[in-house]
Amino acid sequence: MLAIRRSPNGGSLGWPTGVELAEGLHRDFDRLIGRVLGDPADQQCTAFRVDAHEDENHVYVEMELPGLTKDDVDITLEDGVLTVTGEKKAAADQEKRNYHLRERRYGKFVRSFSIPGAVDEDKVAATLRDGILTITLDKREEVKPRKIPVKVG
Repeated sequence: MLAIRRSPNGGSLGWPTGVELAEGLHRDFDRLIGRVLGDPADQQCTAFRVDAHEDENHVYVEMELPGLTKDDVDITLEDGVLTVTGEKKAAADQEKRNYHLRERRYGKFVRSFSIPGAVDEDKVAATLRDGILTITLDKREEVKPRKIPVKVG
């Protein structure tokens, strides 16, 4: 039987959005790889979603880390590469449970990002709030935009 899920973000006809189609393709690909090579969840936790953006003074990296605490996460910045590592631990009694559906992933993860040379590697801060890790990297003073006053002359 074909089940069509109506999306709250979908159009008036209930068609899935592009994001939902991509997520479904990702899940299907993971299942295929799991059948061929073994369950990828046994090897590494599913990668967490990341946004990176900047303003005049900072570069920001925001990563969804639901259920993790600051003790579960390590952040390093070395030679222009920002690396976030951690582990999402399963409940102690997980193997004893009689699952009907199991989609949540557990295990270790590593994400690395090339950081622009404009960043001051000595001025980095990180906060974890409501499952969102926010890493704030200050830009070096010499690359920040400067306002140049106009003189009357």
